[in-house]
Amino acid sequence: MDYSSLILLALAGLGIISSNSTVTIAMVVLLLLRVTSLNSAFPWLEKYGLTIGIIMLTIGVMTPLASGKISINQVMESFLHWKSLLAIAIGILVAYLGGRGVTLMSGQPIIVTGLLIGTVIGVAFFKGVPVGPLIAAGLLSLLIGRS
Repeated sequence: MDYSSLILLALAGLGIISSNSTVTIAMVVLLLLRVTSLNSAFPWLEKYGLTIGIIMLTIGVMTPLASGKISINQVMESFLHWKSLLAIAIGILVAYLGGRGVTLMSGQPIIVTGLLIGTVIGVAFFKGVPVGPLIAAGLLSLLIGRS
């Protein structure tokens, strides 16, 4: 077995230890692609995978609005309360950081591994939730001066 497969296997193991099914499933899928003849999908995944993931995440986040669980009145009322206005401002900041993160991760793919390991450690040992690699990359880009 080659080193890349061992790393994927180790990351899948960390995903299992930390109860992070998202990381575990992703690593197992990549490992299966790697050891089968489907590894020709890697260039396509490298090019479009992040975009498809962001689209799926956006669909998941916007589903309550589309399903009617969040009404237009609730959306309009969000501009009237200080907590909602603060939430909007933080949402803008997080979207900005995510955009910086995508740029950094695309330009320096080696950083992805560090962010993934940090996310798994955060989930495993600090009761975190694995939802922040793009934001983490955005914060990192601010610290290291990359956009």
